Amino acid sequence: MSEGRILIADDEKEILDVLEMLLVENGYEVVRASNGRQALEHPSEDIDLYILDVNMPEMSGFAAGSEIRRRSDTPMIFLTAYAGESDKYLGFSAGADDYIVKPFSNTELLMRVKAILRRTIGKADISVAKGGSDMNTTDGEAVRISGTDETDTAGNTIIYKDLLLDTDSHTLRKEDQLIKLTYTEFRILELFLTNRGKIFSPENIYSSVWNEDAVGDETIMVHIKNIRRKLGDSSREPKYVKTAWGRGYYVD
Repeated sequence: MSEGRILIADDEKEILDVLEMLLVENGYEVVRASNGRQALEHPSEDIDLYILDVNMPEMSGFAAGSEIRRRSDTPMIFLTAYAGESDKYLGFSAGADDYIVKPFSNTELLMRVKAILRRTIGKADISVAKGGSDMNTTDGEAVRISGTDETDTAGNTIIYKDLLLDTDSHTLRKEDQLIKLTYTEFRILELFLTNRGKIFSPENIYSSVWNEDAVGDETIMVHIKNIRRKLGDSSREPKYVKTAWGRGYYVD
């Protein structure tokens, strides 16, 4: 049984060959594309994960990723030789769920792939970095504040105000409307809703979701902005994800 169907797009045949061999050996089906335009030729519903090189001819990974994100919430990983914060900002703005800098180890790539597909195909728990209550945010830790409303949890469903988060199907509904979230946006919102009353610094959110050191505040800011936009929320007077200025974000 396949572990998942992954589309890999890169204009370097050698990299495609290596990635395909690595993924097939670990139980994945692989679809190949040599540029972003070819990647778009495959229906998103047939793909469980996209791995897109950023610099490709005809259509870049960022351009292809933005188009994929407009029509699908299928998770995406960008591969790039650029490690700057501005480059990662562009990647996450285009809808990336993860961002891997070349050169990378096979082990690192497989860990990222498995982590994403566990959530989108199977199930996995979010572990809160440096969890616990009454913590100080000066070291990037979460701090508990007093909540106002109760969150109802029934099985794998979380109800908060007019939101219904289903951790089995990984879907979010606002009243009767289905809200499409990316893999990463879903994890961040689930992190907040399952730890209500905790303020998470950007570093703490990044550590909790990606299980690695933060790459900068801009990455988290992009995801929070996208979540608020999809929920129809305001950054000045947010109803859902709120800002604790100088400390981080939380759901009360």
